[in-house]
Amino acid sequence: MESNQAIEALAALAHASRLTVFRALVQAGPQGMPAGQIAALLQVPASSLSFHLKELHRASLVASRQEGRSVIYTARFEAMNALLGFLTENCCGGNPCSPARPCATAPAN
Repeated sequence: MESNQAIEALAALAHASRLTVFRALVQAGPQGMPAGQIAALLQVPASSLSFHLKELHRASLVASRQEGRSVIYTARFEAMNALLGFLTENCCGGNPCSPARPCATAPAN
């Protein structure tokens, strides 16, 4: 993932409603969820939801498909994993990090 793509994704997620929508789509899994179900689940007006979905789509974090009269939205797991990979790419100088085993390069408290 390029820096500009990461910035767009992080900017899209830096809003409480969009983060909530994205997390709901991640929980829904690959089958996704119709827009109406998302709106009902999160108690978000359709017009607001549409705006937030558009921003997440622009940042390549969600995809949509038409199924009959419904638009189904899904989290783009490859984009989410790419963002996580970008954020942790140089973590701890290439060594695995975990709370149980802090980075060798982490400052001591």
